[in-house]
Amino acid sequence: MSSFKRAPQHGAAAKPSILGTLRATSMVESKTALPAEIIASILDFLPIPDLLRFARTSWRMREMVYDDTRWIARLKSMGCWNEVEARRRFEEAMKRKRDAANRTNPNGASNQAAGRQANNTIFDAALEEERRKAHEDKASHAQESRVDGFETLTLNPAQSKSPYEDPAALLAVLKHVRSVRGHAREEFGKVYGALAPFYFDLVRAKTHTDPIVFKVFRDPESQAQMLSNLQTFGKSDWAEGFLQREAKLLNMVTIFESAVLREFEQGYEFWDVDGRMQKYAHVLHTLNGGNAAMDLFIQKHPIFNDRGALGNPMNCVNQVSHDSVTLEPSRAFFDLLSAKVNEQSDMIGRIFSRPATVFWAFVDKIREDIIMEYVTPLLDECHDRHMLSYLKAVSGLFEQCMQFVRMLVPPKGSEKTVEDYAKDIALKVFEPHLDLYLQEELDSFTKYAEREVGNWEQKLSEQDATVESFYMANFNRQADKNDFLTSFKKVVMMPVTVLPMAISPFGTSKPAPTTTANGSTLRPTAGTPVPSRPQTPGLGPSERSGSPLPSEAPNDELKAKAALMANRLEGIRSLFSIEVALSLVHSAKESLGRAAKFVTLGGQAGGEAREQCEAMFVVLIKVLGQTHVRNGFMKAVEHLSKYNPREISDHSQAGVAPLVMFIELVNVGDIISQMIDVFYEQQLAAPKIADRNDFLDPAGLAKKKFEQMLDENVAAGLNKGIDVLMDEVEYLCATTQLPTDFNPQPSQEAGISNDTDIGPTETAMRVTELVASHTKMLTGSTEKTMLDVFNSEVGLRLFTALCKHIKRQRISTDGAVKLIADMNMYFEYIRTLKNQDLLAYFKALRELSQIYLIDARHAKEMATIIADGDRFGGIFRAEEVYEFAERRADWYQVKRNVERAMYGLECRVM
Repeated sequence: MSSFKRAPQHGAAAKPSILGTLRATSMVESKTALPAEIIASILDFLPIPDLLRFARTSWRMREMVYDDTRWIARLKSMGCWNEVEARRRFEEAMKRKRDAANRTNPNGASNQAAGRQANNTIFDAALEEERRKAHEDKASHAQESRVDGFETLTLNPAQSKSPYEDPAALLAVLKHVRSVRGHAREEFGKVYGALAPFYFDLVRAKTHTDPIVFKVFRDPESQAQMLSNLQTFGKSDWAEGFLQREAKLLNMVTIFESAVLREFEQGYEFWDVDGRMQKYAHVLHTLNGGNAAMDLFIQKHPIFNDRGALGNPMNCVNQVSHDSVTLEPSRAFFDLLSAKVNEQSDMIGRIFSRPATVFWAFVDKIREDIIMEYVTPLLDECHDRHMLSYLKAVSGLFEQCMQFVRMLVPPKGSEKTVEDYAKDIALKVFEPHLDLYLQEELDSFTKYAEREVGNWEQKLSEQDATVESFYMANFNRQADKNDFLTSFKKVVMMPVTVLPMAISPFGTSKPAPTTTANGSTLRPTAGTPVPSRPQTPGLGPSERSGSPLPSEAPNDELKAKAALMANRLEGIRSLFSIEVALSLVHSAKESLGRAAKFVTLGGQAGGEAREQCEAMFVVLIKVLGQTHVRNGFMKAVEHLSKYNPREISDHSQAGVAPLVMFIELVNVGDIISQMIDVFYEQQLAAPKIADRNDFLDPAGLAKKKFEQMLDENVAAGLNKGIDVLMDEVEYLCATTQLPTDFNPQPSQEAGISNDTDIGPTETAMRVTELVASHTKMLTGSTEKTMLDVFNSEVGLRLFTALCKHIKRQRISTDGAVKLIADMNMYFEYIRTLKNQDLLAYFKALRELSQIYLIDARHAKEMATIIADGDRFGGIFRAEEVYEFAERRADWYQVKRNVERAMYGLECRVM
């Protein structure tokens, strides 16, 4: 907005007209030359005296200069402003103001004040003139007590004497600065009035003896404190030339620090701990934190000049064989070093103001110059000599280094715990070796695991080749493969006693009975030779010599093949070994235990160590599961598929030998699975190396994959084992069931059967015992789901085999009693499996057996039973029951009557 003023009038002219006055008026525009933002930026870089003079130019400039935020910024640059304290003081002041207003204003007072204010005029010239005069009088009286607008400490009414008479007030001026909003200018004025004279005097000094600060303050402690205050005050100096002033101040401080440091060094040489060392260490601490004294104390400490007395790292490898290492010398080295460091802990506490900082800096220097110089050559030498020694040395030295720091007794006031310092120091020592160590640890375990499993496989292959070459030494193997079927036909045509004689060399010495998983005893017979290999090959050099091979190879081709097949089936149980799995688990535990020590470091190093630990577990699962266990199951299934019960002469034992051995193999696999699970829980999950709740965790995924592989192979083997079991059942039914069991010959005199036994037949008892023994073997070694599936499949296959077996028999009315007894026995066995769906099949089979008990005279009732589908629970249709009825011994006598009753042929049209 434009403003104007009248032009000066010369002489006493007559009263001009209004138009003349307007003509004589000169319009003068008043505009700001610079924006307020630029002016505010300029004010930030003005010296304090110029800044206050600038404030006197106008009210507007005064408001800009006196702005509280400008002075708060300067206090913050010195570190003297606490925003939390300022906010607290402001809130307390506002609260006191509100409380005072509530106490002094009675009810209705505010309305009266408002009424009086409404009666005042907008502008009263007399009142304004009085206010102006009062303000000028006040300013004139205050002029003498102000220096550049600041209340100095010398003229402060609360101060009774000059700061030169009380230097302590100057030393503590920064500590007494208050953080009060609206009063930042006054607080900065106190600091400026106290420190500015010394500051500008020091930067104008030509030599180090000229500054007045060294004349006012005579003792080194006060001089150091004042120089420290001046350094802090210099941070608020933003005016032109502040870099030169800062450099001059820093130069003066450096000269003072060097002089004090020389005194400290002289005290160090004479070991004047409680005298000059302590005094000048505190002076340096007051000046700038005392880092110079700390560095001098550490660099000149005699412990770094006598490293040879602590120990020689090569003693760890020179005192033992070439492929081993002993860590006893290193343990003595760390014990001696910790004792020496603890001796210095008390000394450091007596000298320095911050003993904890100096102590840990001293320990870090020992780590750099002594510990690393001991550890690095030792690890390099072990790596060149023997890998296992290197792995043990890294882990052992790391543990000893951690224990060394834990044994230290630091002074009070440490910022972190001793355990945190131990991790930091150990990480700095072993970080250069960590990547190489973790990779070598993983590679070493991988090679060991593959070598162990490879040796096992090689042992099996060599023993298989030895057995095959022994039995087939007298025959052309290629010709044997080509005419296998021809040879098998010869077996069928030969007498039954050939096979026992063929394999008789295995029975020269009576072997010990073999106990199965369910407690039953299997005795090797002529058809099932004793083991030709140890149960866990690869454990000693004398195994092969202990194999009970016959003294002479069979001369007959068929005998040799039968013995070879029996040997392979018996060898199912040794396709993979608990001892090999245990060896791999122990090796993995050792490797993982060494690497897991570095997990405690945390951060990136701890994460890398954790990943390598999980990688070791994955390698264990891969080698043990995919290579060892899986290949063993595949070979076992292959051997089971070659089993033929007709090539075995003696079937009196309680179980099918190859299936029993496979179930024992399943038990071994279950034990290995439990070993893996325990290893995972104790070595990975419990120490928090692996997270069992993380479905993407590599170790958890590998473990689940191993369990899935084991279940799939067990299921495939059991499926093949069911085939073998059913072949054995059919063989027993075909060879042991006598024709007279269900169709006894009647006596000549009375015309009735001579057999008074109404119990189950020998065949039913053997079949039931055979099947029951195999289903019980799996109890406790496999999951309940898989066990239920196995039992269900065995029951259904047994049902099918029994149906086929019944259709091959001739059953008379007298023999039906034994058939019903057999069916009842099968039914009772199936009831023990607790499978209601399966029980319905055998209940129908039991009902079916009753059609043979019906007398021929009751053909119509027989037809009614055959046609009654509900009687058999939907298991058999009428056509299927009719087929079973055809196996009656008197079927051709009752056929006509049964069909007439079933198909309604008796009806006549009247």
